[in-house]
Amino acid sequence: MIQRIGALRTPAVEVPLPPTLELEPCYRYCEALCRARHHNYPVASFFARSKLRKHIWAMFAFARVADDIADEPTYEGRRARELDRWEEQLLDAYRGKVEHPVFVALADTVDKFALPITEFRALISGFRTDLDVHRFTTWNDLRNYTAQAAEPVGHLLLYIGGYRTPRLHAFANDLSTGLAFARLLQDVHADYQRGRIYLPGEDLVHFGVSEADIAARSDSAEVGALVRYEVARTRALFERARPLVNSVGADLAVELALMWHGGMRILDKTAHVGRRLLSDPPHLNPADKGLALSRALAWRGDTLPPRAVELFRRTFNG
Repeated sequence: MIQRIGALRTPAVEVPLPPTLELEPCYRYCEALCRARHHNYPVASFFARSKLRKHIWAMFAFARVADDIADEPTYEGRRARELDRWEEQLLDAYRGKVEHPVFVALADTVDKFALPITEFRALISGFRTDLDVHRFTTWNDLRNYTAQAAEPVGHLLLYIGGYRTPRLHAFANDLSTGLAFARLLQDVHADYQRGRIYLPGEDLVHFGVSEADIAARSDSAEVGALVRYEVARTRALFERARPLVNSVGADLAVELALMWHGGMRILDKTAHVGRRLLSDPPHLNPADKGLALSRALAWRGDTLPPRAVELFRRTFNG
């Protein structure tokens, strides 16, 4: 059956397809897809409730492939067509027809947690936006984009954890957009080389930064002022999202705290490079990730069973 997978056979980073479309190998395939991509925060970490981890991998694997279609050179010239096929396979999965390992796992996850298809379709719509919209005039325009390309991930994570309260989903919107924009700040010049600028045009005009400055990797005082402003606004999103981390239970508490501190850590490093952002973009190293972890445990580690904390300590020290 695996040979029946359509033209979209693998994502841009080569991950071997499972030998069969049995459920557990498909979940392991989703995990491999997630681990093949660098993240500023862990995906389905040790600290997420074990019964939820494979379902988080399935959700992120779906988004990962769609993101690759929109971004990676492998799909140049056929991006819109492949996104259409990915959405068709999503619709088929909700009808009980699956022929791709990601959708085998995702269909099981959807069934277990009654996940609405609207969030997945919104993600695909956001990635389609990347094909057609390469500039954003205002901050509101950018937030409309992340409402599709980022916020559904936060909603789905909460659905998997059993959290459907609108108040918590509103906090998740800010966390998802904060994480997305922290990453976009890392990648300003790389995105420019792909033909896209995710900094609001009104901010570029206000601070006197031109597209030519981005192309030349300028380290001017104007770039420094722009970076300070964007970092401050993104930090405000994380602060608005803080009640979410305080509200969830042991199933997701440390996981969300890791996301929060991972995003804030990359913002700290972005602020540190300042005007050199375009020529020396920041990245998280193991020490940064360890710092984010220690802060996450200090914040919500009380939700973990003592045995789990001790197991982690032995693993981390060994």
